[in-house]
Amino acid sequence: MSALTAVVVLLPFLAAGASVFPLPPWAVRSVSTTTLTVLVGAGVALLTLAHTRGPLAVHVGGWPAPAGITLVADRLSALLLTVSLLVALAVLLFAIGQGTAEERPQAAVVLHPAYLVLVGGVSLAYLSGDLFNLFVAFEVTLGASYVLITLEAREARTRAAMTYTIVSLTSSLLFLSVVAFTYAATGTVTLAQLAGRVAVLPDGLAEVLGLLLLTVFGIKSALVPLHFWLPDSYPTAPAPITAVFAALLTKVAFYAILRTQTLIFPRDEAWVLLAVVAVATMLVGILGAIAQDDINRLLSFTLVSHIGFMLFGLALFDTAGLTGTILYMVHHIVVQGALFLTAGLVARRTGTSALHRMKGRLALPTGIAVLFALPALSIAGVPPFSGFIAKITLLRAGASEAGPTGYALASAAVLTSVLTLYAMARVWSAVFWGAPDDLRGSAVVYKGDGGHQARGTGRGGLLMFAATAALVVTGLLLAAFAAPLAGVAAGAADDLVHPGSYRSEVLTEEEP
Repeated sequence: MSALTAVVVLLPFLAAGASVFPLPPWAVRSVSTTTLTVLVGAGVALLTLAHTRGPLAVHVGGWPAPAGITLVADRLSALLLTVSLLVALAVLLFAIGQGTAEERPQAAVVLHPAYLVLVGGVSLAYLSGDLFNLFVAFEVTLGASYVLITLEAREARTRAAMTYTIVSLTSSLLFLSVVAFTYAATGTVTLAQLAGRVAVLPDGLAEVLGLLLLTVFGIKSALVPLHFWLPDSYPTAPAPITAVFAALLTKVAFYAILRTQTLIFPRDEAWVLLAVVAVATMLVGILGAIAQDDINRLLSFTLVSHIGFMLFGLALFDTAGLTGTILYMVHHIVVQGALFLTAGLVARRTGTSALHRMKGRLALPTGIAVLFALPALSIAGVPPFSGFIAKITLLRAGASEAGPTGYALASAAVLTSVLTLYAMARVWSAVFWGAPDDLRGSAVVYKGDGGHQARGTGRGGLLMFAATAALVVTGLLLAAFAAPLAGVAAGAADDLVHPGSYRSEVLTEEEP
C-alpha cells in the first residue's frame, strides 16, 4: 500500500505529459479531471492508512534513506494533501466552466498540462522526505505557476508575474544555499536523520539554520514582513489561478515551516520570536485588507493575515497549539479557495473588481450572495462554521499556555477576527446591497485589466457556480464533521511532537 505514496506524485506528471499531445479539448479536460478525481481517492486512501497504521514510506528505486529519495505520508501530509487535491479539482472545474462560458477553448492547450504539473509539485512537497527534494518540489510549482499566472498576459499581469517570479527565485536561491549549509554541517538532508544530527550541533549553528529555513519558507508563505509580493501578484491572475494559488501554495510553504521546525528544531516551550511574527502577520495583514478597494487585493491581504493564525499554534510548540494550527490549515485551504472563486463570479457579472464600482452595478443572484456569505462568516470565526472551531481550538491552547505569549497571541487573534468580520461586511455592503441597474440576469466577463464584455451564463456559468458551491459545501462539512477531523488533527499534532514513528519508518537502520 505504500506504493500509493508514489502514485500520488507520479500520476499528475504522466497526465500532464499526455495532455500535451494534440487531443480534442474535451479529451484534454477528461484527462485532467479524471486524474484529479483518482488523486482525491488515492489521497483519502493514504489518509485512512496513515491514520490507522502510521506513516507510510516508499524508497524510490529501492534505495533506502538517506542514500535515496524517500516519500513519506503521515497523518499531517496525507490530510493536507487530500484537502488540497479536493480543492484543486473544484478549481479546475471552475476553470473549465470559465473557458466554456467565455468561449476560450484554446486556453486548455496551456492550462491543463501546467495545472497538472502544479498539482504534482504540490503533492511532492507534501510527501518529500528530504530538504533537497522539497526544494525540487517548490521549483516544479514555481515553473508551473509562472505559466498559469501569465495566461492571457497583458501589461499589468506580466508585471505582477515578474514580481512573483523574482521573489520566488530569490527565495529558491536562498533555500538551495540553506540546503548546502545544512548538508555541510550534518552530512545529510534527510528530514528524519536531521532530527537527530541537528540536536548535537552547537546551539548557535542550529539556531542559524532554523532561522534561515524559517526565512525561506516565510517568504513563500508571505509572513509579515516578507509578504509584500503576494497582494501585488495574486489579484492580477485569472480567478481560478488566484484561487488555487491562495488555497494551496501558501499552505504548502507553511507546511514546510511546520514540518521542519517541529521535526528538526523542536522546542519545549513557546517561541517568543515566532509569536511576535504571528501577531504582526495577523494585524498588519488585516489592516491592509481593510484599506483595500479591490476585492481580490482585500482577500489577498486577508490571506496574509490568516497565515498568522497558523503561526499562533506553531509558536506554542505543544500538541494543543499544533492541533489548532492543523485544523486552521484545513479550514483555510477550503474557505480561501471558495472566497476567491466567489470573487471571480462577482467580477465576471459586474465587470470590475473595484468595490466602489460594484454598488448598484447590477443585481447579483441570491445564490452568489450565499456563496460569499458562508465562507466569509467562516473565515471571520463566526459560530458554528469551521473557522470558529479552528479558532476556538487555538484560543484554548493560548489560554492553557497561561503566559504573556499565549495571552498576546489570543488577544491578537480575537482582534483580527473582529476586523476580518468588518472587512467581509465591507465587501457585502459594496457587492450585495444597493439599488441594481437594468442588467439583471446578464453576465459580464471580467478581463482583469479593466476590460469586459457581455456574455450569457450558459453551461459554463453553471459549472463555475457548481464548482464554487462544492467548495462552500465542503467548508460546511468540515464543521459538521469537526469531531473526527479534530481527532485526525490531534493525532497529527502528536506525531509532530513525538516523531519517533516517522523516523523509524523512514530510516532502515538506527541513526549513528
